[in-house]
Amino acid sequence: MWVVWRGQLCRALWGSRAPAASSRPRSAEAGSLPAPRCWSCGIALPAPGGLPRFCPACQALQPPESQPDLFRLMDCDRSFNINVQQLQQRFRSLQRSLHPDYFTQRPQKERDFSEQHSSLVNRAYQTLLSPLRRGLYLLELNGVELAKGTDSDIDVEFLKEIMEINETLAEPNNEAKIEEIESFIEVKREELTKDVSKAFERDDLQEAKKLLAKMKYFENLEDKVKSKKNPS
Repeated sequence: MWVVWRGQLCRALWGSRAPAASSRPRSAEAGSLPAPRCWSCGIALPAPGGLPRFCPACQALQPPESQPDLFRLMDCDRSFNINVQQLQQRFRSLQRSLHPDYFTQRPQKERDFSEQHSSLVNRAYQTLLSPLRRGLYLLELNGVELAKGTDSDIDVEFLKEIMEINETLAEPNNEAKIEEIESFIEVKREELTKDVSKAFERDDLQEAKKLLAKMKYFENLEDKVKSKKNPS
């Protein structure tokens, strides 16, 4: 029953991309690493795709890749501009296919893989759903990281503006000002998101880096606004 159900699921997820089962390992090209093998039945596995990989022969869930491409995993183009609705649909599909209820009768090893995949899918979804985290991840894929603990790339006027907002947030009995700040943050975040998109379209990674650093400041301000409105 498991094999039938898992085969149907693989076809639903892979569609025409589903690899054919083979009991014979493919010969590795000269200088290439040997093909990985299924931990359950031992056959050589086809090249990994973006999906959680199931053995085409025994349908056993395989371990996640050590450094997966989150865009590929979530079936999205590697771009700052993504189809959010498509991302959400993909997330729900993967959640269903990796739900622990489907693995209760499977070996402990496979149940552990299911949990690892579920955690990875959640991380991928949260990363790509957020414009800030999606942009930072794109920079990371291109070997660019925001410098930690330094404001050297941020202009002085911007930092003064952030300091003034922080001072206003620290004032007591400032509910009206908090509402204004919240609206201001939303407007600035939308503007920065558009500017970051244009920077990536031009392949200007350094400009995208500067803009994402500013966006990070506004995300921190947004967290402070939420804390003021809903103190614990």
